[in-house]
Amino acid sequence: MLAVDSMKTWRKTHKNSELPLTSDGSEVIVMGWLHEIRDLGSIKFLILRDSTGIAQVTIKKDEADPRLFEITSQLTRESVIAVKGVVKKSEKSKLGFEILPQEIKLLNVSKSPLPLDVTGKVPADFETRMNSRFMDLRRPSEILVFKLQHEVLKAIRAFLDENGFLEVITPKILVSATEGGAELFKVQYFEKTVYLAQSPQLYKELLTSCFERVYEIGVYFRAEESNTPYHLNEFTSVDIEAAFMDYRDVMRILEECIVHVYQHLKKKYYEELKKIHADFTEPSTPFPIITYSEAIELIRGKGMKINWGDDLTTPALRLLSEEHGSYYFIIDWPTKTKPFYIKPRRDDEKVSESFDLMWRHIELASGGSRIYLREELEKSIRNKGLNPENFQEYLKVFDYGMPPHAGWGLGLSRFLMVLTGRSNIREVVLFPRDRTRLTP
Repeated sequence: MLAVDSMKTWRKTHKNSELPLTSDGSEVIVMGWLHEIRDLGSIKFLILRDSTGIAQVTIKKDEADPRLFEITSQLTRESVIAVKGVVKKSEKSKLGFEILPQEIKLLNVSKSPLPLDVTGKVPADFETRMNSRFMDLRRPSEILVFKLQHEVLKAIRAFLDENGFLEVITPKILVSATEGGAELFKVQYFEKTVYLAQSPQLYKELLTSCFERVYEIGVYFRAEESNTPYHLNEFTSVDIEAAFMDYRDVMRILEECIVHVYQHLKKKYYEELKKIHADFTEPSTPFPIITYSEAIELIRGKGMKINWGDDLTTPALRLLSEEHGSYYFIIDWPTKTKPFYIKPRRDDEKVSESFDLMWRHIELASGGSRIYLREELEKSIRNKGLNPENFQEYLKVFDYGMPPHAGWGLGLSRFLMVLTGRSNIREVVLFPRDRTRLTP
């Protein structure tokens, strides 16, 4: 068996993505994983993969050192290797170049067979992919998803920074279930029972009285028993809150932020995106807007029985998506369907200043104007069957100059699903957590 070598004095000189721009005849040292081996007898092709792409190493029997043929005959796919060689421009290669090796080192051997085929030639079912996620994430298509996520986060931060928002970090361990409901995880915290945050909502509201405009990109937890392609129990949310704005103002910020992300991705990854998602198209603004009442009428018109005040189920939203094939807002939801901090309309308290951002039948974001007067907020808390005494730390800020404010929360992974054309949210999360999955 081929002995595992060390890097010794070798250091990687080039990423694979840099090789097409490297001069013909340049000596390079590349390192990565053996993606594929093609043995044609008198010639062998090693496809070497790193996080930036692939490179072809060509070994010709009548030209290369005989030891190289011996070494490559003992290599296994996904073994980690280092190659010292010379770049040669080649019209025959799909990449436009190849590496003629002078020396090959095995840095770490991979077992065989592999838990799944990294090349994608042999498809793997969803559970196999998730159970061997470390290997699944080596596939170039999956690497691209998380490079896109990186760029999405960069674009969101840049947009919000340019619009005067300050990035903040709020606690994820809460002393009480301050937002109400049963969708919180209990945690033993020394001698006390506490809760994992399901959003930064109350903290980001308070911070508008300090910084006016804030945002947070954080991980949150929701103890929903959902088992759908769109739900996780640990998720990442992009949240903003802005003083001296109402729900219409922050809706404009949201749609402009969405478009900014598309424009950013088009500049950097357009060709790659089109390969994995043929329908990737920058949306135009303003996004269409329909009221909740209009949505109810439209759904009824398509034959579904639904009452005003009901939640919009997935089947109902699918009917709506027949009329709205891209991004659109549903606004003015019934007050009773929204959390206690959402502001009712002055002209009709049964309706709230609220919105959901939809993409077809998938809810991507939710937001609205907030109640900022203490008396009204306490009344709303009681109307939801909650006790204002449990909200004293939150409520006392409203005695000292809380400004009018509004905000929203955007599900990062759902947004990434839309951008990449994936059908299951678990595909766009590195290591998803749902009701049944706690590993890997």
